[in-house]
Amino acid sequence: MSKDQDMNMRKDGLTIAVAIATAGRRDILTQTIVFLNDQERKPDEFFICPSRPEDVDAEGLSAYRGAIEILPGPVGLPHQRNVMVAASRADIIVFFDDDFLPAANYLAEVEKLFMDNPDIMVATGHVIADGARGPGLEFEEGRKLLEADVLRQPPSISPTFNGYGCNMAIRLAPVRAHGLRFDENLPFYAWLEDVDFSRQLVAYGRIVRADQLRGVHLGTKKAGRSPGKRLGYSQIANRIYIHRKGNMPLYQVWEGTVSNLLSNLVRSITPEPWVDRRGRLQGNLLAIRDLLTGRIDPRNILDM
Repeated sequence: MSKDQDMNMRKDGLTIAVAIATAGRRDILTQTIVFLNDQERKPDEFFICPSRPEDVDAEGLSAYRGAIEILPGPVGLPHQRNVMVAASRADIIVFFDDDFLPAANYLAEVEKLFMDNPDIMVATGHVIADGARGPGLEFEEGRKLLEADVLRQPPSISPTFNGYGCNMAIRLAPVRAHGLRFDENLPFYAWLEDVDFSRQLVAYGRIVRADQLRGVHLGTKKAGRSPGKRLGYSQIANRIYIHRKGNMPLYQVWEGTVSNLLSNLVRSITPEPWVDRRGRLQGNLLAIRDLLTGRIDPRNILDM
């Protein structure tokens, strides 16, 4: 049976693709992929786009009970995500980070949510614990947190400004109809690329946070993330660039810039072991210099 024939067999629901962009974290990627065996509703398509071939342990992925398509792509999160969007024939594409552990009913709830609400364009879930905001979580720690999680109230759907890229479901019909893409002028880890893409879709429907979509973001502190100087530059340059496109209000640019600058300044005195605060502060200051001299551009980090 061809892929197209298999996709066409789902007449009573929506087809769903899972898409994971990865860079330099093959071990945690393998653990996450195997963990996805627990999904009650299996994806109709499953894509992995690594920044380099060695980022994927093809033998390790054989433990996944289903088909996975590995798509080569240029280095950079927007590039990798665009490759998977272009390859998908599904109705919905669900982006997971390579260290995000979704609840077993995540994809089933995505299908129900988008079927019941045809005006939803982007949905992001409830992150039970987010290791990205600290030193990171070990795989077993994240798995136990997920097992202990209980939704204690009827699930709520609330408006939100943007999807959170670690777990973000997108309706592909408007993406295809209007030629929308992740902005490849945001290089490497592409700070706030999820904001920019979400806001491109707001003209066509709702962006929501859905409590019934649940998972744990490990926030693994290993390779695959921008060094401090690059990230610090992106914290300011990317906001200004997205604002100039019309996809972020000025008050959010101001609040985010001040928050990052002050946080990096204060914590650079006694930085956390897992954060390059001094590098981030240096990047912040370089971005401010470039803003004042009219040279600010997210792509400047390519030369750092």
